[in-house]
Amino acid sequence: MENLLQIPSEEAQIRIQKIQELLIAQGIDALLISDNANKFYISGRVYNGYTYISANGNVIHFIRRPVDLIGDNLVYIHKPENINEILVERGYSLPNTIALELDITPYSTIQRLSKVFPNAQIANASGILRQVRSIKTDYELGLLKLSGEKQAKAYSQIPQTYKLGMTDLEFQVEIERLSRLEGCLGEFRISGDSMEIYMGNVICGENADNPSPYDFAMGGAGINHSLPVGCNGTTTAEGMAIMVDVNGNYTGYMTDMTRVFSVGELDDLSKKAHECSRRICKELSAIGKPGIEAKALYNKAIEIVEEEDLGHLFMGHRQKAGFIGHGVGIEINELPVIAPRSRDILAIGNVIALEPKFVIPGIGAVGVENTYIVTENGMECITHAPEEIINLI
Repeated sequence: MENLLQIPSEEAQIRIQKIQELLIAQGIDALLISDNANKFYISGRVYNGYTYISANGNVIHFIRRPVDLIGDNLVYIHKPENINEILVERGYSLPNTIALELDITPYSTIQRLSKVFPNAQIANASGILRQVRSIKTDYELGLLKLSGEKQAKAYSQIPQTYKLGMTDLEFQVEIERLSRLEGCLGEFRISGDSMEIYMGNVICGENADNPSPYDFAMGGAGINHSLPVGCNGTTTAEGMAIMVDVNGNYTGYMTDMTRVFSVGELDDLSKKAHECSRRICKELSAIGKPGIEAKALYNKAIEIVEEEDLGHLFMGHRQKAGFIGHGVGIEINELPVIAPRSRDILAIGNVIALEPKFVIPGIGAVGVENTYIVTENGMECITHAPEEIINLI
């Protein structure tokens, strides 16, 4: 038998307490978790089942699969309808208000879970869980730093995998291979249905200017209309920029890092834009302290871009992205969001990927992306790899 909890019990209690504080503040009696990412947050593992958290302290893990798990307050069930019965058997008061993950759970599942608590008002748990997960504990930060170290090590090996005349797909396959050998889990968790992608992007040359269905600075056409993003079979050639933005999930917590490689020397405009990206990251990380508005970081980036007369290329050329950064963790699109209309306020423990990028027509995408931890003194980078454009030949 194996213990349900794969994180220290003290850590699990810290996370549960953060949730309970928000439940009390919002007048919600209990919350029922069914989403894999949120179950992983609570227990350190993914399982088939639910976790019930009441505002007054009761926590029960209702498990269907895998069998033979053990742990405190763990109950095996055959169907969600058993949850109500077990709460009554244990003498717990049934909630008058129950929060479900309305933003990400299928309608049919919400309907079924609502009937488990027929007399309860339904509230939305999604915002509560996103808010709680946006501020990482020291334990979580340790896992993110480890992912950053492993991702940087994988990136350091990229140049040796390149051969002149490779297609972007062949290059990406080699990068994916070395990433997996370094321990990358391959799982690219995304909240909701806003994006589909496999292991990340390797974007070469003119393909960087192909619009995708997603809110990307550069998307790429992809190799099939069922996954219209990323590499498209372009043959690499001298004068092209190759942007590498691949999976950083080595611990269940993801870092996000982008670096640019070139086939020969790039033109002066590409080099200028790349250095502008580095400047933006440096200046934003210095002012990104607790209490600053996320939109202030975005506005500062725009100020720098306009000063350098690069606005027409910033965050896309034919199609522009509406943000320059986003929270990361268990999922790649967590809070806070660095965007012009963002209402988020930076806090100690936020982990943010800054990605000020440029698309140069005929050349490709340039710019860096790093993952940072918000501290009292600014944003600490945890993705340490050379930021200069690396010539592959």
